[in-house]
Amino acid sequence: MNHHFNGEPTDAPVTVRWLNPVGYAAWDTPIGQLLHSIKQPSTTVEVVSFDMTPTPTHLEYRTYEALIHERTVAVSRDSAVKGIDALVVGCFYDPALEGAREISGQTVVVGPCQASVQIAVNLANRFSVIVGREKWIEQMTDRIRGYGLLDRLASMPSLGMGVNDFQAHPEVTRQRIIEEARRAVDEDHAEALILGCTIEFGFFEAVQQAVGVPVIDPVVAAFKMAESLAKLKKQFGWAPSRVWSCEPPPESELSDFGLFQGPAPIANAVMF
Repeated sequence: MNHHFNGEPTDAPVTVRWLNPVGYAAWDTPIGQLLHSIKQPSTTVEVVSFDMTPTPTHLEYRTYEALIHERTVAVSRDSAVKGIDALVVGCFYDPALEGAREISGQTVVVGPCQASVQIAVNLANRFSVIVGREKWIEQMTDRIRGYGLLDRLASMPSLGMGVNDFQAHPEVTRQRIIEEARRAVDEDHAEALILGCTIEFGFFEAVQQAVGVPVIDPVVAAFKMAESLAKLKKQFGWAPSRVWSCEPPPESELSDFGLFQGPAPIANAVMF
């Protein structure tokens, strides 16, 4: 049977914007370089961080996360206006994901936690998430419960390390992740592992080699999911739904309320 879709060809170029949702630009280039190394040739990558001073350098606390919701929604709106195909909200808590999705127009919005667990459950029945600190466990468990996958979670071992520690001493980080990964597989019977922070990038291959199960890097997972969904949108018209619970605020109200009038709250933007 010959199926003919009216969408664009499979190699149609797409744009993916990665948002580091803090006003701290130090991770923009290293993450951009990683994404550049794994993207398809026709994909354009933009990495942005907020125009936000003063700013936290991480979102380990709900307090900090609450401060970035408005800006995240504004960047999602800007992505819609600029015709960007997919946006990643680059924190494993998937902060402001639902608000960002509601206002994103034709832009597909991806969260690293959701992308990582969706990939994991295609590869294994039970996964563990390796987190930085005990503090994170409640909120991340809640996210996974919201995604309907709590019964697949084997454990959430903690490294006893904060976000700012991961890249400061990579050797130490790698060793700690491998120790906890082995314990998760041997004692908790995890069949796949997820690194539970986007700043844990760059470690998955060594850990995977050491423990012999799939180890999912949330930066890679979220980006490749976003790139893939962007291409599906182009080819098959699978854009975000805009009915019922997915209905966006009416443009007339946004105008009446004076919302999203100025430029997006982006200070640093790097193209790859």
